[in-house]
Amino acid sequence: MATFFKRKATVVALAALSLTVAGGGVAIAAQPEAKVPQPAVHKAGQQPPVTAAEQRAARAALRATLAPPAPGTVAWAVVAQNGTLLQHSGNVVSSSKFAPGPGVFPGQYLLLLDYNVSAKSYHVSIGTNDSANVPPAGEVAAAPRTLTPTGVFVQTRSSSGGYADRPFHILITN
Repeated sequence: MATFFKRKATVVALAALSLTVAGGGVAIAAQPEAKVPQPAVHKAGQQPPVTAAEQRAARAALRATLAPPAPGTVAWAVVAQNGTLLQHSGNVVSSSKFAPGPGVFPGQYLLLLDYNVSAKSYHVSIGTNDSANVPPAGEVAAAPRTLTPTGVFVQTRSSSGGYADRPFHILITN
């Protein structure tokens, strides 16, 4: 009887060892291949690359300062669908729509002011200044412009979330 249990224990031990080795081989074979990020790939939701011309324009805007608005006041702008600055407060220097290219999606805009707005609060909404005053449906978001302390990056989208050009109103609190 003791021999029977010794043989059974040996068989069970060999079976467990076999399953462990086989399972480990499957686990090694199933490991995902390491993905190497591609430097030229632009992810959706990121800002377009900063150009040398944009940096020069931001420096020029900063040199043309009128003086930042007093604390508690706001700078504001109304921007058309094509990026044209329609109405604005004195500290807003320019607005533009990013030109199509690598890493650029529809509905991406840059607003330049004559003072550092990187740590300010932005409120942005879809809106127009036309006589009907009924803006198109959509979504909009604003963030500090990458490497441009005087700039605000704005991204507009359609109601379904796709990139789309939309007019907008923006307030920058001080």
